[in-house]
Amino acid sequence: MKLSSPLGDIHKIGIYGNIENKAESNLLEISEEISKSIYQITKFKNSDSPLTNLSIRDLEISNNPMIVKSNLKMRILWTGPNQWLIVSDDKILEDELKIFDSNNFAVTDLSHTRAIISVKGENSLEVLKKGCPYNFNNLKKNMSINSVYHSIAVTIDFIEENPYKMRIMCLRSFGESLYHSITDACLEYGYKAI
Repeated sequence: MKLSSPLGDIHKIGIYGNIENKAESNLLEISEEISKSIYQITKFKNSDSPLTNLSIRDLEISNNPMIVKSNLKMRILWTGPNQWLIVSDDKILEDELKIFDSNNFAVTDLSHTRAIISVKGENSLEVLKKGCPYNFNNLKKNMSINSVYHSIAVTIDFIEENPYKMRIMCLRSFGESLYHSITDACLEYGYKAI
């Protein structure tokens, strides 16, 4: 099945907003991320299976709140007690997911259910503060949160600190609304849609 872009009709390449007297390198960058494999892993409430020795591609599954384990191609986000999102640039093989036995874990492919917007630049945190109630002063690289942005449920994955880069995920059906909210918040700083 071919993945179609949730934002294909509205994400237009170009430079927008307050760009007067600003170098293009100082503008925020907004992009849509497509072709990601996304899996939700949930440990059943009555499971007694330990999390020790559970890893995919040398990334350990951990129950540390808000912590993201990552390598160059994959990120494992803690999204709640005994619940994780695996976001990968590659297709994850079914053999790799067999470590999560069906008696103790539910594995759900969410690849076609999410819109993903990447925001990069010095003012990225300011953009998020305009629509999200979370205190971003506590958010550091390789952390993630579940929150809302203008009443849209989002997962925010903090990827880089210098310059700031984050991935904002929401349900596909809310993708266009989230995109409009994010780009509207970016107009003050100027942004480049790539």
